[in-house]
Amino acid sequence: MVATGGTIASAEEGNGLTPQLTGEQLAGYVPQASELADIDIVQPMNIDSTNMRPGDWQAIGDAVLARYEDYDGFVVLHGTDTMAYTAAALSYLIQDSPRPIVLTGSQQPMSSPFTDARINLYQSVLYACDEESRDVSVVFGGKVVAGTRARKQRTMSFNAFTSVNYPELALIRNERIIRTAPADARRRAHEPRIYHDLDERVFVLKLTPEVNPSVFTLLREDYDAIILETFGIGGIPDALHDAIFGWVDSGRTLVVTTQVPEEGLDLGVYEVGRAYAEHPGILRGADMTCEALVAKTMWALGQTRDATHLQELFYAPVNHDRLAEAQRGRHRTGASKVTSWYPPRTRGLKPSLAGKFHR
Repeated sequence: MVATGGTIASAEEGNGLTPQLTGEQLAGYVPQASELADIDIVQPMNIDSTNMRPGDWQAIGDAVLARYEDYDGFVVLHGTDTMAYTAAALSYLIQDSPRPIVLTGSQQPMSSPFTDARINLYQSVLYACDEESRDVSVVFGGKVVAGTRARKQRTMSFNAFTSVNYPELALIRNERIIRTAPADARRRAHEPRIYHDLDERVFVLKLTPEVNPSVFTLLREDYDAIILETFGIGGIPDALHDAIFGWVDSGRTLVVTTQVPEEGLDLGVYEVGRAYAEHPGILRGADMTCEALVAKTMWALGQTRDATHLQELFYAPVNHDRLAEAQRGRHRTGASKVTSWYPPRTRGLKPSLAGKFHR
């Protein structure tokens, strides 16, 4: 268990909630989790996730990697506000992990009498112990979401997170894991692909009516890439044409996405977007979340500045982050096979509990 702070660890000190509890204290509130597996705890930080930065993503990844061969799974306790960014970043830093890396947190502090923290922590350990779990995911409110598809959709409700443009990987009902697709056994034998470098100079620019084209000039000194949130399916005002191509032609990167939450981008539909569809240096975000686009752009630029190689990295799917065009309609209609499944055995089970999962 990697404790990093967040609401789950917070207490009131007179100036608002702030992280106070350690990972050991949090685990003490949920002794049932220790009945599932032997749990060790590390704490690289104890901060509000509002203050989480790319360097902290790397520190969390390093905490996992330093112990990767010694443990069957990892649970990261994290604040909800930027959890989706961290989950996406870990998906790119530790790719195709055969060992599950689960992020969770809560909407109420662990010490609150009406908290969701206890069930989220317990179900995260349950999911991390399961032999069919792998890769980076968010477990929250009884849902399992791919680390690149999570988004905080609600600020107060316990069902805070949603899976954007991709089915939930599983639902958890008490100790029952209901998966939306059978596990791919071939991937479990692979070693993860590990990366360490990120380019933090990535900025998200949301278009509004009458945005001034000079903003692209103002951003040149401090940023290497802009993620441009367009109107609708990919509408970009004509007034920004020269500024955008000036940005790209200067050797910087532009990622085009949509500010509409669901269904993604298609620059080829309208004239106001088609001019940008195939221009070198302009990357298309398709149906990816903004959080995943930020993390993937930082990761890709951290590996290369060669335009061709950058495109290869950006368009290669990682942990379900983007769908091929031919797949997008099928997944939107929910044409996934659903299986109801009880775990026959969990990694790291104490012998006294082994029979519990064979009933």
